[in-house]
Amino acid sequence: MEKIKRENYLSILRNFKDKQIIKVITGIRRCGKSTLLELFQDYLKENGVEEKQIISINFENADYEELQDRKKLYEYLKSKLVKGKKTYIFLDEIQNVVEFEKTVDSLFINKDVDLYITGSNAWLLSSELATLLTGRYIEIKMLPLSFKEYLSAFEDKTDISRKFRDYLQYSSFPQAIELFKINPKNINLFLDGIYNTILFKDVMQRKGITDKNTLERVTKYLYDNIGNRTSMKNISDNIEGLEKNNSYNTVSAYVQALIDSYIVYKANRYDIKGKEFLKTQEKYYAVDIGLRYYMLGQGSNKDMGHILENVVYLELLRRGYEVYIGKYDDLEVDFVAKNPENTIYYQVALTTRDGIDGKNSILERELAPLKKINDNYPKYILTLDNELDTDYDGIKKINVLDWLL
Repeated sequence: MEKIKRENYLSILRNFKDKQIIKVITGIRRCGKSTLLELFQDYLKENGVEEKQIISINFENADYEELQDRKKLYEYLKSKLVKGKKTYIFLDEIQNVVEFEKTVDSLFINKDVDLYITGSNAWLLSSELATLLTGRYIEIKMLPLSFKEYLSAFEDKTDISRKFRDYLQYSSFPQAIELFKINPKNINLFLDGIYNTILFKDVMQRKGITDKNTLERVTKYLYDNIGNRTSMKNISDNIEGLEKNNSYNTVSAYVQALIDSYIVYKANRYDIKGKEFLKTQEKYYAVDIGLRYYMLGQGSNKDMGHILENVVYLELLRRGYEVYIGKYDDLEVDFVAKNPENTIYYQVALTTRDGIDGKNSILERELAPLKKINDNYPKYILTLDNELDTDYDGIKKINVLDWLL
């Protein structure tokens, strides 16, 4: 299988190579973290690093089970260090090592060690580890393939719309592409494996959850309601059989566990006018639309507006933005994307073409909140409409596929 170049993430690793800082790569299982480490190791070898200077351990591999003891791991790594040269250490799925942070801290002290670690849940950067390693690590948050990365895996770059539909239906996980090329029917088995491993290993075992039935119903509810404002009360009210006196706390714990395993992402709301973050009626998005199809069935493709919104949300995360749902008076802006240099406003709609009554009511509805915002930050409407990019008093309407590519 040819590795898809994850240039977005590789460039960060190259920039921080040999810097006295721990590189922590987080993200859902099978999103490509291990492959990213392999790609970076290839880069090191191409640039003069000898094989003996690279130590790579994947703790999901039974061959390294003995090294899940942190003291044995430290002694093993210490014995492999190359004297007088930099040693590059890659520890994959390190959450399998109990108290691994103590080993990481000991290695960090050594100036001749360049350290890279990965993990499949946010517990990896729990408060204890973050406190221990304050100022000593950068987190690279990895997602499954962007549409641009997905397209790079195909020699034939024609019929972009068809490939976009395949990208949605057949999953953005890297391995799904190879399965798709052989037989798309294999993908559901693959997604079933990811889904069950995450629920059992990363959620139930890690968090001590025993009620799989309720956990699955919470997961399906969130996946069925991507892009809808929701609350813990909404969820608990819609799940039968929960004890009402304990339902809020149960649902809240389950939702946080799903967020920590990166199967679900939460977007909080932001009051644009009042310039304040709001604590209620957040939205949730799925890490992969193919996984959503697997969980909810093919009928779930009827909600294409919210599916498109989900794709845009994840792409903004890939591009390094913090993403919020915008509120301006009683109107909503789909996304407020912020980074230290910039803020950008986005509306996402399948189409803004005229309605049946001949009036362009959809366009006016999408433009309305953006027109109210009186700062000078860029404003966009992203749609699947094919006409040329249009400008409405500084608000640019562009095709979402062009924007993704």
